[in-house]
Amino acid sequence: MKINLPKQEDVSKFWSEEREEDAIYNVYLKKVTYKSASDLEYEQSREFSHLMWETHKVRVIKSGTLSKLVESLVTVKGEMDSCYVNVFLATYRTFATTQEVLNLLIERYKVLKSEDKDKRELHEGQLKTIKSVISVWLDTYPEDFREEPDYPCLQMLEKFAQEYMEDRDLVFRAKHKEERFRKEAQQIQENKIEFRFSICDEVDHMIDSEYHKPLDFFEIDNQRFAEQLTCKDAQLFRKVVHHHCLGAVWARRDRKSGREPPTILATIEQFNRVSLRVTATILKQSERKPARVRVITKWIEIAQELRDLKNFSSLKAIISGLQAHPVYRLRKTWAAVPKETMALFEELSELCSEENNQIASRELLMKEATAKFPDLECGNKTLKKKNMLKRQSWIDKGIIQGTVPYLGTFLTDLTMMDTAMPDLTENNHINFEKRRKEFEVLAQIKLLQLAAQNYQFKDDTQFWMWFDAIRVYDENESHELSCLIEPPTDEVKIKKKSASLGHRPSKLDGPRLPQFICTHDDGLSVTSLSDSPASASTGPLIGLSRLNTDQEKKMSVKSETIKYSACLPLAVSLLPTKIANGNAASQNPALTKISHSSSASSLLSSDSDITSPYRFPDSCIIKVSVQTGESCGSHVYKSIMLSNTDHTHTVIKKSLEKYSIEGSHEDYTLSQILPDRELLIPSKANVFYAMNNSNTNDDLNFVVRTKSCQEALTKKRKSRGKFKKLSL
Repeated sequence: MKINLPKQEDVSKFWSEEREEDAIYNVYLKKVTYKSASDLEYEQSREFSHLMWETHKVRVIKSGTLSKLVESLVTVKGEMDSCYVNVFLATYRTFATTQEVLNLLIERYKVLKSEDKDKRELHEGQLKTIKSVISVWLDTYPEDFREEPDYPCLQMLEKFAQEYMEDRDLVFRAKHKEERFRKEAQQIQENKIEFRFSICDEVDHMIDSEYHKPLDFFEIDNQRFAEQLTCKDAQLFRKVVHHHCLGAVWARRDRKSGREPPTILATIEQFNRVSLRVTATILKQSERKPARVRVITKWIEIAQELRDLKNFSSLKAIISGLQAHPVYRLRKTWAAVPKETMALFEELSELCSEENNQIASRELLMKEATAKFPDLECGNKTLKKKNMLKRQSWIDKGIIQGTVPYLGTFLTDLTMMDTAMPDLTENNHINFEKRRKEFEVLAQIKLLQLAAQNYQFKDDTQFWMWFDAIRVYDENESHELSCLIEPPTDEVKIKKKSASLGHRPSKLDGPRLPQFICTHDDGLSVTSLSDSPASASTGPLIGLSRLNTDQEKKMSVKSETIKYSACLPLAVSLLPTKIANGNAASQNPALTKISHSSSASSLLSSDSDITSPYRFPDSCIIKVSVQTGESCGSHVYKSIMLSNTDHTHTVIKKSLEKYSIEGSHEDYTLSQILPDRELLIPSKANVFYAMNNSNTNDDLNFVVRTKSCQEALTKKRKSRGKFKKLSL
């Protein structure tokens, strides 16, 4: 008789927490197969009843010292937990160096091997697993060992493998890696020297090369344009080192290494190159409105082609450029754009919207990330038919589309995690649960990088020579050109005739898309851009130091004196745009610099109008500033996680730690900042329940003040009757 066995589920249930001196473990009970299917079938036929499953106790490290985390790479039974190893190797750079981890692995191996013969046999499995871990590390993350010019870790590994492991294969691989790194470094140096060719050679090359007619923007096929942007974006995205995306790495919270994540900066630079050129190509048509309308229409059509190719990076860059203020304010130009094109623009803008933590683009990415083709459903009948023919063409030709996501979405998520979750626990252990959460995002990036390999496009040199030659403008030039096209005085007249501009993009009247932006400052500051529709001088704002054209270099905020770059997506720090049309110029400056500490915790700007996704029934993220006697006017905010068990003294302690301020919580007070007043939280209150959270769309802003500062402020406000104290 055949038995239909129930499908085994990987069910793990939390059992308890075990604490040791150097680590804390979560203990889970996991169901595993007790008998094989054939055994069960045989025994059932003999009318015996046996258990199908048994329960194993599994320990998972939650937090611990570096030594304990490294020790956990190998289980007591000598097995390798591949999941834990993957998480550790992807995130260890946030709390240790390559040399520290390698030293601990080597020491662990030496200790196990130095045991007497009987114990050594028991540890044989652990010794083999340590070898496996080192091999996986060397193969998966070879760049960790690229330490020019001496490569100390590779030399240490080579010596160790030769003397203790007697593993010729590992010795050979370590030597081979070192030789390859040295050869590559030498080639880079030689290429720098060879690049200094003479002007005669350059002229000869220009004469011998095939003549190409200069490209014209309107003559470039939209599909060719989109394919080239996708080709470049896919190349850059595939090169992204996924652990560089970690908040502590890419936002340069830990700058001891002195190195920037170049693969991420390259992606950001490309995003800005596209966005700048969108704005520039529109504004350069200063005397011809029909030409501007044609340019806008063409960019929207290119954006649709990018949507079809699932390139969400350049799609967002184009929409961002079209929504830049110098272009946005051209009401007469927008009024002349065909209604069908405007409807398409509205649809694409919805996909790129920052509302509700970019929920539209997130849902679309989850749906299409690894799909062979995009979902080309569209309300426009003509476009719908065209999309169906395009899809059928892909199927007939066997074409599978890749995916290029907007990297800023993942950078924002990882930065939020880094801000909200502490690196160390109360016991001063490394918080490894935080690293597991971060790894979930890194795994998504890695999966999308595999999908990006499906593109089969090739670089078009002629196209990129034309693209890079486009003259771009800084924010002041953009504003001047925009005002030259439609003088500011005309805005009042146009405002009165708003009925005639019915099909101007309504989405532009609300919060608009961010651009990647970066400032150059040893003190690490975050630059926030007001995208207010009537902001005085807002343009496609860039702060990158390595851009291609002279115009872009001019915009880099004295980049020659800069030692460090930190780039942040404005998705986490947009300034409010809820200002009546026409008044924003005076009420909201185009550019606001918010000083940023080494912990990158102020990424959530105090002026952010984006609803935080990090509100849960029993916890939420709040933003806190600290005002002492010396900094009573400070408006720098850092984010901390508030749970439903946190009392006033706990929140004050967390805040002081965030700002690296020494002192007792008893010397400070905590107040919530509301739109019309401040709410003083009593010293023994549960802050989670005491705070005012009636408006879920607003940020939860708090201020910690010294008691002397608070008393002086209270006296000043008493006469006005605006200060209300919460009573328990």
